[in-house]
Amino acid sequence: MRSDLRDPRLILLALAMLSLVATFLAPKITIQRPSFDFVAIVDITGSMNVRDYAASGRPVSRLEAVKTALRTTLAELPCPSRVGLGIFSERRTFLLFAPIDVCADFAPLVSAIDALDWRMAWEGDSRVSAGLFRAIEIARDLKSDLLFFTDGQEAPPLPARGAPSFEGRAGEVRGLIVGVGGYDLSPIPKFDDRGREIGFLGVDDVPHESRFGLPPEGAERREGYNARNAPFGATAAVGVEHLSSVKEDYLRSLAEKTGLSYAYLEGGKGLWKDYAAVASIRPRDATFDLTPFFGAAAALFTFSAAAGPLLAQAFAQARRTAPFIHHPQLGRSK
Repeated sequence: MRSDLRDPRLILLALAMLSLVATFLAPKITIQRPSFDFVAIVDITGSMNVRDYAASGRPVSRLEAVKTALRTTLAELPCPSRVGLGIFSERRTFLLFAPIDVCADFAPLVSAIDALDWRMAWEGDSRVSAGLFRAIEIARDLKSDLLFFTDGQEAPPLPARGAPSFEGRAGEVRGLIVGVGGYDLSPIPKFDDRGREIGFLGVDDVPHESRFGLPPEGAERREGYNARNAPFGATAAVGVEHLSSVKEDYLRSLAEKTGLSYAYLEGGKGLWKDYAAVASIRPRDATFDLTPFFGAAAALFTFSAAAGPLLAQAFAQARRTAPFIHHPQLGRSK
């Protein structure tokens, strides 16, 4: 009887049974872990349709690159971090939902990101600075960090006096302005009223100068200038606003004004590191479930009890059938 109790298989099966019972009785312990809260605001204006990123050997739009980066970042966030989502168009930022648990609500979060589309925009203009300032207010009220994704292209262009001043408190909200897009000018896709792509924007499809406020210096030398009736001149300005690239200098200046940091979107894997470097760490209680560990132990003990004797038998059989190899240094048998 005592020899049976010393049988390794019996011991392993007993351990497997105890581990299996523990999976039903295992307590969930509470531990404190670092977490992060942020609101991601995504520019969905027309220039974000420019395809100057690549994935799997094919060109993809800036908006698709942002969505990929966000999905990757969600998977890298520690539990129980929280993420909210919003969109920017015209001069307004619209919050889709406040930050929710990234682990408990991972599937709806990813679905919401996947559903982001340029067709959600309510106007064609792109007042990036106004949208950013409003996004900062939203993040401040939610006590969250901010990730603001944009290529920085103002449409129509900024007036001669430059971007509006920031009236908030610089550094009150932490986070990133994420520059999106290539450094070379690229054509902007054009769509009809039904959302079908019909080519690219041309020179005559967009304004190349803002004519609000005071005219720029030297306007009096323009053709048709009239101080009262034509302070900007009589002819329309022509530029490259129908083409697009990331406006890094402008975005860096906005980051400096607001106290945010700037990062360029090269790929989804780098975004988490850029954000973690400036993020607000929020220690939070998290539930740690021991059930998977006891379940894995039960499976390991069961496998060892079943496979151990078979492996030992196979090894013994291999030794018996192995051919004898004479070694000259061992001498000859008499």
